[in-house]
Amino acid sequence: MSTAHPAALSFRSAVEADVTGLVALVESAYRGDASRGGWTTEADFLDGQRTDADGVRQIIQAPDSTLLVVERAGAIVACCQLEHRGDHVYFGMFAVRPGLQGAGLGKEILAEAERRARDTWGAKEMRMTVVNVREELIAYYERRGYRRTGELSPFPYGDERFGVPLRDDLAFELLVKSL
Repeated sequence: MSTAHPAALSFRSAVEADVTGLVALVESAYRGDASRGGWTTEADFLDGQRTDADGVRQIIQAPDSTLLVVERAGAIVACCQLEHRGDHVYFGMFAVRPGLQGAGLGKEILAEAERRARDTWGAKEMRMTVVNVREELIAYYERRGYRRTGELSPFPYGDERFGVPLRDDLAFELLVKSL
């Protein structure tokens, strides 16, 4: 039996028909017991939802923005948001199916997102915000060339669209990478 290489990833912009599947993907990667199958879970410090259909739909419909759908053999395996903001592109809503995490997909998707930010919008920089207590995730991005800025923005306590915090010390830290 030969060891075949996994099917290549394909990338496309999300459409309305993807909303339900993308909400399920993002929720499975970040919240609840399913998320514990991967290493990106936020279940230990955030409960409730990570996103909803309206939030995903807004990203799909926003000008200068794309919600990139990543497929392998016709199945959605990941997604990420790219939003052009002047001299930089914001990278967000990055989710990889929990059972596929740790196999190098994230690195490949991040590289494609950075290439698109440069080629599509001429961006000089990629920016993202990460929950400050996510040391393992921040270290992952640092290994890929992102630097911590120390710049914090408040977590939206009281807005359950972003989850129900299980601790009171959450904030978002800005990470930046020169492209």
